[in-house]
Amino acid sequence: MRQPMMLFALSALGACASPLPPKDPAQAWIDLYTVTPGRVIMADKLDGKRLDDGRYFQVAPGRHELVVRFDYELTAGLFTTSPTERTCYLTVRFDDFKAGEHYRLEARAPAMQPQLYLYDADRQVLVDEPAEVFCIP
Repeated sequence: MRQPMMLFALSALGACASPLPPKDPAQAWIDLYTVTPGRVIMADKLDGKRLDDGRYFQVAPGRHELVVRFDYELTAGLFTTSPTERTCYLTVRFDDFKAGEHYRLEARAPAMQPQLYLYDADRQVLVDEPAEVFCIP
């Protein structure tokens, strides 16, 4: 029983360590970034379809809807100092992705509320708030 579990664990780690695919010049590339270390942002859906690799988005030119999963710590309230993990799904819609361009999708949680920004290669803000936010718990 241990051997199959060990093989599964090693194969899962191998997927995380695999190199990113080459950037297709006919598509736009979107990197994912969090401002605070220890927080996690992963690509979840592109135009309503689940993605196999959550480390980036690579999209055809034009309009797209991107959904990311953003995990961060939340201090529960007045009577406890124990942080809890919060998971949010943030949706961004952008009408004008350009082929060969590099974009950056950046998540933050100041005041414990999730925010999402989409930047172009020159760090110009293209989207400064998510279109939809769904958080658990």
